[in-house]
Amino acid sequence: MPQHHPRDLAEGDPFGPDTLPYGVFTTPDAPARPRVGVRYGAHVLDAAAAAAAHGSAYADLLAAPTLNPLMAAGRPVWEAVRAEVRGWLDEPYFHPLEEVTLHLPFEVADYVDFYASEHHAANVGRIFRPGGEALTPNWKHLPIGYHGRAGTVVVTGTDVVRPQGQRKAPGDELPTFGPSLRLDIEAEVGFVVGTPAPASTPVPLSDFREHVFGVCLVNDWSSRDLQAWEYVPLGPFLGKSFATSVSAWITPLDAFDAARTAPPARTYPLLPYLDDSAGEPGGIDLRIEVRINGEVVSRPPFSAMYWTAAQQLAHMTVNGASLRTGDFYASGTVSGPEPDQLGCLLELTGGKGPFLADGDEVTLTAWAPGANGARIGLGEVTGRIVPARTAPPGS
Repeated sequence: MPQHHPRDLAEGDPFGPDTLPYGVFTTPDAPARPRVGVRYGAHVLDAAAAAAAHGSAYADLLAAPTLNPLMAAGRPVWEAVRAEVRGWLDEPYFHPLEEVTLHLPFEVADYVDFYASEHHAANVGRIFRPGGEALTPNWKHLPIGYHGRAGTVVVTGTDVVRPQGQRKAPGDELPTFGPSLRLDIEAEVGFVVGTPAPASTPVPLSDFREHVFGVCLVNDWSSRDLQAWEYVPLGPFLGKSFATSVSAWITPLDAFDAARTAPPARTYPLLPYLDDSAGEPGGIDLRIEVRINGEVVSRPPFSAMYWTAAQQLAHMTVNGASLRTGDFYASGTVSGPEPDQLGCLLELTGGKGPFLADGDEVTLTAWAPGANGARIGLGEVTGRIVPARTAPPGS
């Protein structure tokens, strides 16, 4: 049993009693026993040990090697477990954060990536379609997205191997094969589905809270040269599927109640299944910070996103697609209207680069305002670029 107890939290610590994100960890004395932990300051509460000691009805859920059983249990259980966790914060079931190993917190079922920032979409449109319309005709009528690759979602701290593939510069007659020369970041926010929904049962905006368990930061690494050559006429494929980094901590959706905010004004009336003019505000006031090799390069505001997470979930299921526990969807690159609020290097450099070099390390952090001046934290996402590992086929 852990013998540590966290000291008083530093003032402004974003991982206080109003945050309490869930993750999965192991300790040196039990490396083959991943279980659920809760971050509290610079410590990890061993929720499995605390639940067992107290005879909690949810002990089996917290002893599981992923968050999926807890997520599948549904909102009443989420609320009950969160209440019990708060009661264990004064007890000796803690490990220092630096002494544990953190793992991918949930088993990813399906992965969908959206394109929900008007500023990002317009900036990219101007780069790729100079002289044309910045936004495609459908952009303000539906949340555009694509199905990504669930098998290459990785936890923070995992090295990102530079991808290889076909690329063709505008002046080249034929494509070439090799390591990506325009490797980029995408600062995003992800939403993790807990309660499933059967096929042919669209999820309305009003049911968003019943299905989404929590929120995390995402870096959807992107190879701009592979992407530019492959994505016409279909969507992203190899330029995106090599790695998507997520936080080791999933912050419960309810932790952001004080940060809910109205999204930007809509340009056109929305179809009824997307109309969020009534009900709670759909936006979240998250303040993201992007660092490359320790230097802050951007501070994208999530509050500026045109499409909300509830609208994305509604659109994702309106055709009858089912939801599974562990389904995961991301916002798309978060960008604001100012030059220091852009969420990818493509925008920050006007498409000219430089892009990521081998050895570069990218870190995303974020927080949201909580009640009574508290800060609500999202676990960081860090990844380091390492060189491509294999020679081109046939070489």
